[in-house]
Amino acid sequence: MKIFEINLKEKYEFLGDEGRNPTLTCYLPYNLVEMGRADEMRPTMVVCPGGGYAHCSEREAEPIALKFLNWGFNVCVLRYSCAPHRYPVQLREVAAVFEEIYKNANDWHCDTEKIGIIGFSAGGHLVAHYSNAYNSDAVREVFPESKKPSFSVLCYPVISADETFAHKGSFVNLLGTYPTGDDVEKYSCDKLVSSDTPPAFIWHTTEDQVVPVKNSLAYAAALADNNVQFSLHIYPYGEHGLSTVDHLTNDDCRLGSKVILASNWLDEFKAWFDNTI
Repeated sequence: MKIFEINLKEKYEFLGDEGRNPTLTCYLPYNLVEMGRADEMRPTMVVCPGGGYAHCSEREAEPIALKFLNWGFNVCVLRYSCAPHRYPVQLREVAAVFEEIYKNANDWHCDTEKIGIIGFSAGGHLVAHYSNAYNSDAVREVFPESKKPSFSVLCYPVISADETFAHKGSFVNLLGTYPTGDDVEKYSCDKLVSSDTPPAFIWHTTEDQVVPVKNSLAYAAALADNNVQFSLHIYPYGEHGLSTVDHLTNDDCRLGSKVILASNWLDEFKAWFDNTI
């Protein structure tokens, strides 16, 4: 397996403005030549960790890569810019990742029909935002041919800026102030969904007290309203930020027998992917 890091500001100089330093860690399995797989093209997963747009959580970075590598995915982990760096730089950094994947698709053995993006918590907001705004003026200004994800995976995502169930800190970190008026809808991903939105796999827990489950329900309802394919999984137990829901990313005290129900999200995603994408 090849593992290497790309400093995106070296590829796209403007991404390094104001001290930003977004990086992309790529994990590319070797094709098994001895089994006749030299030309095999793999699905690719872009990973956006959570962290409230204040930092990128390591618990939702490499541990997630390890899970998808086991299924034969190429994986690219984006450590995107966080506060004090504001919108729209995060969207542009995601767009840059897709540019790199498409440019190197043959060398990296990437199936460009199966490039997905997964995000956790605030990273889920970034994923949902990009999935609906990949062709927005803010992105197309710097990436005129910005690419649409084939699918998205939203893990206990921040979705809405509606103050009755929003994770307010994420929006303050992203924007510098909490959105009001028309900006509430501008940054609420459920309000951006259209028939062009890519299919989505979504999971959450009802016990999440940090990012209420209503965020996922709102996004799923918007997908349904626009006839976009999705799979929604709501587990009854578990705190926010469960990541892989195993000992790789959690202490024993978080993994009671009931919480383990949420660990099914990985296998349920794989079944959805195999039968949908």
